[in-house]
Formats: sequence, structure tokens, C-alpha cells
Amino acid sequence: MCVVCSAGGHLTEAILALEGVDYPVFLVTYRLPHLEKNPPFQKYYFITNPHKSPWKYVINFFQSLRIYLRERPRFIFSTGSGMAIATCLIGKIFGSKIIFLESGARIHTPSLTGRLLYHVADLFIVQWEPLLKHFPKAIDGGLLD
Repeated sequence: MCVVCSAGGHLTEAILALEGVDYPVFLVTYRLPHLEKNPPFQKYYFITNPHKSPWKYVINFFQSLRIYLRERPRFIFSTGSGMAIATCLIGKIFGSKIIFLESGARIHTPSLTGRLLYHVADLFIVQWEPLLKHFPKAIDGGLLD
């Protein structure tokens, strides 16, 4: 399973969501000093954080494609942010199952990444019931502990 998300709070939520999951996991995120010293998973890759730069989205896409073709994950799990979009779209094209968990910080309004990936996710989970009006096919998974 590929876990793709940004390296701060999104990663914390991903770790909480995957507690007790007994499945081989590798992480795709961007480089931050705390992750270089103490990565949360044994296998990990760093890619460019595009943060609204069209050129960096192109770089992110090709980095994500290279990792995807090397690993060929059956499942891709993401909590966002925009740096995860390319990996999820590539995975969908090649037949991976996409699982997206909308951030617990999103109570009433959806994230841009959530709005984009809702249409390709095989399983879309929200943590707050008010978001179901934006994502009617989503599952209300409740707030992570």
C-alpha cells in the first residue's frame, strides 16, 4: 500500500488511520528535516511539493510515475494535500484502488484535493457529517482519535 500525503498534519492523520493495519506500506511525501531523521515507515520516497506551481506539478507527476512503476501498489491511501494528486491519478489509471480520507480540520467546507480526488476515489471517507452534503457517496468514518 502506498501512503501519499504531505509531511505535517496530513501524515499524522494517515498514521492514526492506519494503526493496526497489517499490510506492507510505503510512504510518499516531501522532504522535511524531522522525516529524514525519524521516518514513520521503513520504506519511503520524497517527491517535490508543488504548492500551486505548475512547473513543480510536472516534476511531481514524473517523480510519482517513477515511484508508482517501481512499486506497483494495489492500494493508495491519502489524506491530502495537493502533492498527492498525481500519485492518486496515476494509480487510478493503472488500476490501484484509491482510498481518500478528508482531513479532520475540514468540518463544513471540503479541501480542494478532496474535491478533485472524490471523483476517482474508490473509497472516500469524511470525519465530519456536514461534509456529506459535499460528498454524498462518502462514508462518515468519524473523527480520528
